[in-house]
Amino acid sequence: MTDSGGGRTRDVLIADDHPLIRAGIKATLAGRPEWRVCAETETGEAAIRLAQELKPDLIVVDYALPIANGVEVARQLCQDMPGIGVLVYTMHVDERVLMAAIRAGARGYVLKSEDDATLLAAMREVATGGTYISEGISSRQPARLTDATISALTVRETEVIRLVAMGETNKGIAAKLNVSIKTVDTHRTAAMRKLDLHSAIDVALFAIRSGMINP
Repeated sequence: MTDSGGGRTRDVLIADDHPLIRAGIKATLAGRPEWRVCAETETGEAAIRLAQELKPDLIVVDYALPIANGVEVARQLCQDMPGIGVLVYTMHVDERVLMAAIRAGARGYVLKSEDDATLLAAMREVATGGTYISEGISSRQPARLTDATISALTVRETEVIRLVAMGETNKGIAAKLNVSIKTVDTHRTAAMRKLDLHSAIDVALFAIRSGMINP
């Protein structure tokens, strides 16, 4: 779809159980020809059904939805519709929820306390294949690293970092790679030091941005 100015108009589905939030997002998008709200809903179950029917470019979904929460919506849609942009829009300042959302396939995580400009920036980034995480949820977000830095990892360190990003524990990684837990910890520590990463969130974001895993 294109707008009158020749640019692309992207369809967005809004899923939030609070009418005022939905109204606020629509008001933010009003008058912006690059966006068209194709549908809105208040439940996760309906969000999945509408997305499968309408095939929007982007879904802005609350985490705390009834029936199916935002992570469950992301997991189902990213499985059924590879390439769809999922942006979780939430009040939850919780790194565990963020990690679950990323591992489910969401590429955006924005706090409702952020301003409209941040939401718009996140929507644009996610709709065009990028990732966007609110600064308020993670104190450090790794920058896109150079190929030279990435190539500093050994093959085994790369394997370990990828599995950490996918949510595996050291014990689980050890079983998959048929090595000891101590060996996994050594590779994990060395890789995180080389990449200047300090948490599992840093690892997950790095893995997505560097193409190690696909959200």
